[in-house]
Amino acid sequence: MAVDSAAHTPHVPAADLRPPRSEVGIIGWLKKNLFSSWSNTLLTLLGLWISWRVLSGVLDWAVFSAVWTGKDGNDCRVPDAGACWPFVTAKFGQFMYGRYPDSERWRVLLTYALTAGTLASLMIPAVPGKKWFALFGILVLPFVSWWLLYGGMLGLVAVPTEFWGGLMVTLVVATVGIAGSFPIGIVLALGRRSEMPIARWVSIFFIEVVRAVPLITILFMSSVMLPLFLPEGVSFDKLLRALIGVMLFSGAYMAETIRGGLQAIPRGQYEAADSLGLSFAQKMGLIILPQALKLVIPGIVNSFVGLAKDTSLVLIIGIFDLLGIVQAGLTDAKWFAPNTAMTGYVFAAIIFWIICFSISRYSAWLERRLSAGDRR
Repeated sequence: MAVDSAAHTPHVPAADLRPPRSEVGIIGWLKKNLFSSWSNTLLTLLGLWISWRVLSGVLDWAVFSAVWTGKDGNDCRVPDAGACWPFVTAKFGQFMYGRYPDSERWRVLLTYALTAGTLASLMIPAVPGKKWFALFGILVLPFVSWWLLYGGMLGLVAVPTEFWGGLMVTLVVATVGIAGSFPIGIVLALGRRSEMPIARWVSIFFIEVVRAVPLITILFMSSVMLPLFLPEGVSFDKLLRALIGVMLFSGAYMAETIRGGLQAIPRGQYEAADSLGLSFAQKMGLIILPQALKLVIPGIVNSFVGLAKDTSLVLIIGIFDLLGIVQAGLTDAKWFAPNTAMTGYVFAAIIFWIICFSISRYSAWLERRLSAGDRR
């Protein structure tokens, strides 16, 4: 009598069967994304070859053939020399603080620490008491920062803004510009969509005029023309005028980004808020703006990144930011060498890349976190 061997074979549920090793893990990812066909394989190999040629050249210039120690440019004038890193080391203090006095630089570091701590408390979800940190950042931190950086009262030596420079100015202009342009953009966006004709016309006029001219023009106006309209004996600091110009310029672009988010909100959301008897401020602050800002996070971050890079334009009106102080350092005859200029510009580019990349990565994380409930 024949025995059915299949009857004695243990049944294995389909869910417990593992896929082949070539289909999962690193091998599976490579096969699916890089070597799925002969054309993708060819493009992958070509990309690897180009990457290797570029990376090998960069590493040779920045590391293997670079000059790491030296007292002046003569040490960098060697055959086939790469980057002149002693130039960055010697000028590092100027790149970070400009002509800010060495004995007072602790004030800059303390300002950095207070600002970073406040921002971290607001950006990290697990930190409690965000309302108090927000109030501190809006009402207290600007005045404390100005007192620490400028001084002139309560026992601190005055350090005029003419001595400020380098990364310090870049961060001041970028931080103040971002923090100031955001509420300006919200007000202008709401004004442009307002049913009140005067508010709408004023907002449209301001946005279109500011967007029609480059930032350099705004900086020139704030630096040269604004003092002409002030009463006799009244003047503003040059850096303060530049900050106002940057905020207004970026605020106009921010307004259009936020307006796009407002227009994307369904009409039913407005009607639902009105049916609840909410005031205009409650409707916008609790219902409309949270949804609109969530939709336009990429556009807002794009404006922030552009503003962080546009800070280098303040050099036009005589304010030496990071790029400006690097260019000023290149005029030092002591450090004249073929690769000194390239080294200084690469150093500045790395700093700008770190700032912009950090902003973009945080925004990507925030966008994923806020969109977690929308995934299916």
